[in-house]
Amino acid sequence: MLSGNSVWGGVSIACVLMVAIYALGGISGANFNPAVSFSLGIVKSMGGNGLDWSTVFVYACLQLCGGLAAGFSYLLLFQKSFSLSPAPGFNWFQAGLCETLYTCMLCFVVLNVAAAKKNATQPNHFYGLAIGFVIIAGAYGAGAVSGGCFNPAVAFGIDASSSGIFLVQCVSYIFFELLGAALAAVLFRLVRAEDFEGEDGSLGLASKIASEFLGTFMLVLTVGLNVLGKSPAAAFSIAASLMCMIYALGDVSGAHFNPAVTVGIFVSGLCQDLTLGVAAGYIVAQLVGGVCAAFTYAAIYSSSSFPLQPGPKYGYGQVAVAEIMFTFVLCYVVLCVAVSKKTASKEMFGLAIGSCVTVGGFAIGGVSGGSLNPAVSFGISSAHLLGGGGLMSAFIYSGFEILGGAAAAGVLKVTHADAPQLLKDDKP
Repeated sequence: MLSGNSVWGGVSIACVLMVAIYALGGISGANFNPAVSFSLGIVKSMGGNGLDWSTVFVYACLQLCGGLAAGFSYLLLFQKSFSLSPAPGFNWFQAGLCETLYTCMLCFVVLNVAAAKKNATQPNHFYGLAIGFVIIAGAYGAGAVSGGCFNPAVAFGIDASSSGIFLVQCVSYIFFELLGAALAAVLFRLVRAEDFEGEDGSLGLASKIASEFLGTFMLVLTVGLNVLGKSPAAAFSIAASLMCMIYALGDVSGAHFNPAVTVGIFVSGLCQDLTLGVAAGYIVAQLVGGVCAAFTYAAIYSSSSFPLQPGPKYGYGQVAVAEIMFTFVLCYVVLCVAVSKKTASKEMFGLAIGSCVTVGGFAIGGVSGGSLNPAVSFGISSAHLLGGGGLMSAFIYSGFEILGGAAAAGVLKVTHADAPQLLKDDKP
């Protein structure tokens, strides 16, 4: 913050969290955040795999001390600090909503990739990447509203270094962050009921539908906050949100979060578990999640929105080429790394799929906006109804995107003609 690097600051913070998790996860669990510890305490109380409250208390005290020491360290280095408060033009509710939602996302990803009981028998190596890059998802969009703490230790350290003993601002931030942590624990139980004592050990359709709603919600929310906040790294932030939620929920629903992806997988015929009824349920959940997210970012920005339309000097002909081609890229990569048993990647699938959004966002963002997702298209257009817009562009964009998804399935049938099907119980 103090060096003024607005483009790479969020990446730096995300990477220091990631490398510290990989370095120390085997020692303490690498919480580094009282909200994460609090969320694990709630999960343990509900009968899941978490932390007992005495450990939560000790961890939280140490984390707050670390935040305090860090705050005074950068104060000593720069001889100045910065205040903890909502950005100019925003109130405490708007900042608090951002802190709640992205702290929830952070804790939710931790619970799924590191604390879920499946990790005891099927350990993964992507947990640090998935957790760390939640910061990239939140820093560039929500950071323009609240500063992007998502951690009571960060809020405490910032407030202490700027106000001394008069710790007032961090109280509100910590409240919203702990609220997000509690929400994450509840959502974790919703999508992984089998992790809790006395619950059925199988993932039902309700869990999968909830998974598709949650992943799409966080994706579209990140899209809207980055655009409205004029982020210098919007495509990277949006891609990070998709990647993190894919790693968190890939083994629950397949983590489509995109009707074009669902159509592509269904048309490919490679996933026996994706029946017509399940696919329809996924698409409805994705569209509802996108619309809910859009009205959420509009509320954060006091009913502000933006249109879904071609960029300056471009028309719908260029939009068609851009959206079809890069939705094709996204869906084809999904089919290759997460569906086809011949080329599936158990560790890199989330990074590969998320990076397609980085590819498309930077390549065609100026042409079409780089939606690549009917849930994004309908979300953006629905929120813009508040500003007098309509839904026609959403239908047009979605048609192009569905074509891209279907084309990906057709090409996969040629390139992977001898690949075995992904069976019902197979997981990427």
